[in-house]
Amino acid sequence: MADEGDCASGDRVALAAATEAVAAGWVLELSCCRLCRHFVEGRAAEFRRWRAVAQAVINGFSEIATHQKKMVYLCQLLIRIANGKKLECNFEEDPRISPLESALSYWTLLEREESKFDKLHEDIRRLIQIQVVAVYMEKRYFKEAAEVLERMFTDSESDKPLRVKLATIIKSKDPYIPLLQSFNYDLLISKVKSYVERFMKENEKNFFLQAAMEQVESKGLEAVVLQNITVNASEEEENDLETTQRFTEEQPSTTNQLPEDAAKSRRRSMRKLRARSILQTLNSLQNVEEVVDSQTSGRRRQPWTLEEDKKLKSGVRKFGVGNWAKILVHGDFNNRTSVMLKDRWRTLSKIK
Repeated sequence: MADEGDCASGDRVALAAATEAVAAGWVLELSCCRLCRHFVEGRAAEFRRWRAVAQAVINGFSEIATHQKKMVYLCQLLIRIANGKKLECNFEEDPRISPLESALSYWTLLEREESKFDKLHEDIRRLIQIQVVAVYMEKRYFKEAAEVLERMFTDSESDKPLRVKLATIIKSKDPYIPLLQSFNYDLLISKVKSYVERFMKENEKNFFLQAAMEQVESKGLEAVVLQNITVNASEEEENDLETTQRFTEEQPSTTNQLPEDAAKSRRRSMRKLRARSILQTLNSLQNVEEVVDSQTSGRRRQPWTLEEDKKLKSGVRKFGVGNWAKILVHGDFNNRTSVMLKDRWRTLSKIK
């Protein structure tokens, strides 16, 4: 009897572990999907929230399944690319490894998962290699630039031309040489976005979202979804609400449609609205967690520097007032959020 009880207990443990692994896989899919979307759209604050989710899930894996490798590698790549110019960020045990050098290792792993290669793959590899050196050059860390060059390149003939060019640039100690200006960080971001868009198109289906939609539909919450879409007070999410309202108002009239066509049209509308509501709810929950974390960590308020004010003013001139997420991404601010940029701009406007 005892043996039978032990066996049953072992089966339950195995079943629980298997169930948890499947659920973790769904969350990985969802977090990878949202990371990709926010990276492409330049939503820095949302990207950071989903980065925390993805990192927690990935760290919880004792072993990465074959079908999950590409998602894991892509998440890790995007996290490092997003922090590419922040040399103080460490993702590897070796403190010498910069975010972009770490990103290059994940790009190599991603390439191994690809069934075919094209020019985009080659462009991204070369741009990462150039920017690994360029970031050190911009900060005038010429010794470190020479060291990373030795670590990064092999002795293969295909790498030799670029290796020689970069070695010459490092010796010149000039970060404004045309090669570095032409193959710049913005171009790298653009190429990576193209790759991510292709990935999203190839991986459109997401089980987590589909299951969530079915759950909402099974409980008859369509009216609640339509009438009570929870929206954060920030200007970006207010825009989302306006888009949702326009979507509802602009749906074609069903009076001239057959009953079956009208029903299909309504179902499509409901499905899109449910998806938006679910994502907004998840983002709201993560936002609460982020606020709690910042309060419990006891971090002191970071004063604004003159350099940050200049970046903010430059960003407003380039992208316009209200586009705080874009300004945040392109301005390379340190530990700032889009809300902080908005508040600081309000303060600067009063000073004027």
